[in-house]
Amino acid sequence: MPPDEIQHWNHELSSQSPLEITRWAVALAEGRAIVSTNFRPYEACILHLCTRVQPDMPVLWADHGYNRPATYRHAEQLRKQLKLDVRAFVPRMTAAHRDAILGPIPTPEHEESLKEFSAVFKLEPFQRGLKELAPTVWFTALRKVQNPNRAGLDIVSADPNFGSIKVSPVFHLSDSDMDSYLKEWQLPNEFDYFDPAKADEKRECGLHVAWGGKAVKG
Repeated sequence: MPPDEIQHWNHELSSQSPLEITRWAVALAEGRAIVSTNFRPYEACILHLCTRVQPDMPVLWADHGYNRPATYRHAEQLRKQLKLDVRAFVPRMTAAHRDAILGPIPTPEHEESLKEFSAVFKLEPFQRGLKELAPTVWFTALRKVQNPNRAGLDIVSADPNFGSIKVSPVFHLSDSDMDSYLKEWQLPNEFDYFDPAKADEKRECGLHVAWGGKAVKG
């Protein structure tokens, strides 16, 4: 989709509800839509939206192996409640193997080490998943309030890292909006989530920024 068309659709969709945006993007995908998740807080919203429109939509989960027990329990609860078709892709090295060889996961002050960690434990399995599923539309739960980088994105964007159209139906929603959606549909939330590939909420793990497309070697 060329930039002027993306700009047009962002203008058109800015007044639409998340459900209307999701319906538009599913029609655009012509059977080749996926939704990605890491089962972080509020992910139930995007998963519920997508499966309301297309119940059998594949759910791509790059499970790096470092999730906390509460996150794995949350993932299983949502899988059962929403009847999710979860496609989990895991790193080629286990978390236990990595920790035994390299020690604890990197901390925020070690940027290059964090990028190397992300490349192996998040970006490589994610890229492998996208290659296998080959979507034309990739749904995400990106929101502009999450961090400064995401504030510069929009509902629809071309993703040069993975060659698909990225659609974020909840892009303009606040935490209060998301809480209301969860309450309306009686969906669970999970706040014990931690992503070691980001280390803090101000960083990007590489999925939605330019360096991520070049990080995986071979």
